Amino acid sequence: MTGMRGSRVVALGHYQPAKVLTNDELAAMVETSDEWISSRVGIRTRHVAGPDEPVDELAAHAGAKALAAAGLTPADIDLVLVATSTAIDRSPNTAARVAARLGMGAPAVMDLNVVCAGFTHALATADHAVRAGSSTRALVIGADNMTGITDWTDRTTCVLVGDGAGAAVVEAAEEELIGPVLWGSVPEMGHAVRIEGTPPIFAQEGQAVYRWATTQLPPIARRVCERAGVAPEELAAVVLHQANLRIIEPVARKIGAVNAVIARDVVDSGNTSAASIPMALSKLVERGEIGTGDPVLLFGFGGNLSYAGQVIRCP
Repeated sequence: MTGMRGSRVVALGHYQPAKVLTNDELAAMVETSDEWISSRVGIRTRHVAGPDEPVDELAAHAGAKALAAAGLTPADIDLVLVATSTAIDRSPNTAARVAARLGMGAPAVMDLNVVCAGFTHALATADHAVRAGSSTRALVIGADNMTGITDWTDRTTCVLVGDGAGAAVVEAAEEELIGPVLWGSVPEMGHAVRIEGTPPIFAQEGQAVYRWATTQLPPIARRVCERAGVAPEELAAVVLHQANLRIIEPVARKIGAVNAVIARDVVDSGNTSAASIPMALSKLVERGEIGTGDPVLLFGFGGNLSYAGQVIRCP
């Protein structure tokens, strides 16, 4: 690794449970309708994990696909980072369980709970570890089972959520192909998105989150581009946390990414929290909508009113 000064995303993978829940099916469970959901959040369907599909299984499937896409084996990984807020057990953590499922040797294993901004935090952490020389190659996963912590009688939240996982392999590079992270939070507004109680239940103050996201986040996202030395109009894609279309579309417009593909995976997948960015990015690459070397803005936001973003070069 002599002479390496940066890191890069080598490959991506994603996974979603087979069961699909439509808006019409939701309307049979709670007072809502396809028109109400579509007009307010833009979601049509979401994937739902079964009782035999724990979050570490979702994560392991996505991780295995990313490794296969990179032409690597589990033995090639020395760091596993899993961003999740739905790991019910404290130990073994999700990363350790993923490593065991994939048959890895002795990687460092860490979970990061930054809710919807988890993946971009974890990607930055992997970038830092690789550049510092403490990791040779990292597997970074965002995975959440949001339907497992949902109050299905609350139509303001149950219409939003879905389950899934997305993964990226990160390794050293001669250039800085993962740009500098810009991250932060608004601690005094942490109550706006909550997963609390026993058992834990997801709740949020939707209007407060909407106002914060659509007014405060666009200038921060533009600063992410500045740090990377990329103008917004040069972006090939913008992959925001897939919260809902009423946030994604105005934020993307205010960033000024006029030539970019805007990820809208939320329409078919719902809000999958930490999984949403890597899943949406993996699908864009899989469909050929962005190509190798293209600059892509990743920007996560949500729980804790945390945010983190970076510009990466597409693998």
